[in-house]
Amino acid sequence: MRSTRSRCRAAEPSIANAAARSQILLEVFLYLQVLDVLSTLIGFSLGNTEASPFIRLLIHWGPVTGLIVSKLFAAVCLAVCILLNRWDFIRWINYWYAALVIWNLYIVLRVLHS
Repeated sequence: MRSTRSRCRAAEPSIANAAARSQILLEVFLYLQVLDVLSTLIGFSLGNTEASPFIRLLIHWGPVTGLIVSKLFAAVCLAVCILLNRWDFIRWINYWYAALVIWNLYIVLRVLHS
């Protein structure tokens, strides 16, 4: 029969792995937010417009202000996911932002190529 102490030791690596995965998800989230802002601003400087109706509404206050507000909204969504312990949802949000950054870069490269 396993003692309580050995069961706690057995759980420690899984807790450490979960913490490491959580930290990676948060780092990826932050990097993707920075890449989204940079790629969007580059697109704006090349004359592109915003495709998202929500962001388009926010940039009526100015492109930088709109992007800051949208990133604050993303941070609130992240905080809610952390509070609800929904790390799987954060992973899907990261996939969404990765696709968004790729799309932004595609549009920038298309404008530069033409």
